[in-house]
Amino acid sequence: MLMGKGATYGSSTRQKLNTRSSTEAELVSVDDMMGQVLWTRCFLEAHGYKVNNNVVYQDNKSAILLEKNGRGSAGKRSRHLNVRYFFVTDRIAKEELRVEYCLTEEMTGDFFTKPLQGSLFRKFRQGIMNLPTIHDDEIG
Repeated sequence: MLMGKGATYGSSTRQKLNTRSSTEAELVSVDDMMGQVLWTRCFLEAHGYKVNNNVVYQDNKSAILLEKNGRGSAGKRSRHLNVRYFFVTDRIAKEELRVEYCLTEEMTGDFFTKPLQGSLFRKFRQGIMNLPTIHDDEIG
């Protein structure tokens, strides 16, 4: 999680269950982190900070549809999903959370979970370290 340009919370763990698709994996991961997102929001508000938006960035459009519409957008490949994974739908309806699409190439979390090379590696490294972005043509 980010606040301004700094990280307030981060973790990297394996999912505790097997999933049938990348959509289901994304839905499970959002459910896994929802408790921390809500706790952090309450903590900040208790200390006098106003939290305007909790935004979760996703690079899976099917997961976004399921998160926003719940069971209503479940097709024959996603009907088996447990109701517990639609907790996020309730939070979106209450405007406690917003889900937005983000290109895979822009997902900062990929820096920690995937092997990156070249300009993409440098871009994420600079962003995480809060340094100015270096373009490939500036590298000597």
